[in-house]
Amino acid sequence: MKVSEEAMSAQLLPLLWRELRLAWGGGGGAALPVGFYAGAATLTPLALGPAADLLRAAGPGILYISLALASLLPMERLFQADLEDGTLDVVASSGVSMTGVALTKTLAHWTASGLPLAMVSPLLWVMLLGPGHAVLHVFAVSLFGGLAFFFIGSIGAALTAGVRRGGLLIALVALPLYAPATIFGASALYAVSEGRDWTSAMALCGACALAAIALGPFAAGAALKTALD
Repeated sequence: MKVSEEAMSAQLLPLLWRELRLAWGGGGGAALPVGFYAGAATLTPLALGPAADLLRAAGPGILYISLALASLLPMERLFQADLEDGTLDVVASSGVSMTGVALTKTLAHWTASGLPLAMVSPLLWVMLLGPGHAVLHVFAVSLFGGLAFFFIGSIGAALTAGVRRGGLLIALVALPLYAPATIFGASALYAVSEGRDWTSAMALCGACALAAIALGPFAAGAALKTALD
């Protein structure tokens, strides 16, 4: 059954608000990813040692790897619960595109969990002895990286939606695809911290985010159709 763009928008908007409520209310909302992000970013330097030069050298890489891993945490509950309780079947029977559903649900979970990760990243940057003048750059790079990680992770979440406790499988699918955004995002942070030109790396990181937003919902939607069949 086909539906018009206006009708589809009218159906997806309530889904967006529903997902935002569930994302914030279920399992602590943003608290778990942010707590993991902060813990990983602060415990790793303790293991490396207190030397300022070492922290400055390792800080950008630690920050971005921690962001990538923290972005994986909300992925397991992205589609699994709705597939198990029949919500996705009801939505699919209404004629709404699974691509739109994947886009809406991923955007809601990024707003609830990914945006707070980007907001806390400047604080962690300063804790890792990064230069204070670069906090806006850190926020922007974390914003781009989080979008890329969440929309790429949604593909893994959709592929493993029919598998109970599929968190490990999501990581196996998503982590190799995280590599470009991680490389360019960390390169931009290193360039900012060392006073080099950061625009190229920042642009490539943004391109990774745009590619993930453009392609991720189509791949996730196709995987959800397969899971429903």
